[in-house]
Amino acid sequence: MRILVAISGASGIIYGRRLVELLKKSGNETFVLVTKGAEKVAEAEGEKLPKSDFDEGDLSAPFASGSYGLDAMAICPCSLKTLGEIANGIGSNLVSRAAEVMLKERRKLVLVVREAPLSYIAIKNMETVTLAGGVIMPASPGFYHKPKTIGDLVDFIAGKVMDQLGIGNNAFKRWGSEK
Repeated sequence: MRILVAISGASGIIYGRRLVELLKKSGNETFVLVTKGAEKVAEAEGEKLPKSDFDEGDLSAPFASGSYGLDAMAICPCSLKTLGEIANGIGSNLVSRAAEVMLKERRKLVLVVREAPLSYIAIKNMETVTLAGGVIMPASPGFYHKPKTIGDLVDFIAGKVMDQLGIGNNAFKRWGSEK
């Protein structure tokens, strides 16, 4: 599969970084797109970002067209600004344009929204993206797998995103199973 992971300017950069690590280990062709906002948040959170393969302003990049044949896209984490642009068809940068392409081509799009609490506007934007075919996946880790570290919580979210993308993984202990 060809997968694009966009990391936007929301708190939770650790989720995106781990998702990229796991996807690259899975053997899938994985592209990374990091926004300027993500760079600022990563600095504030003390997180290291993966190398971006494209500039967010490059609307001539392959992902800006449905003819490229990208199989899936995850925005992890997804800022409310990015969510709003996608919900309203505003392709002002490569992230929102690529997401718009995924929706119009009826391909898998997963938005890992990391915000609390949510405003009515954010909820309506999530509804719009869902009705258009996207998957909204809040960064809400489970606790049934008895996490012992922050890494265990991060792996739960990264593994659930991979599940949504259709990629098998052992990132977390599943309900009713032993890890």
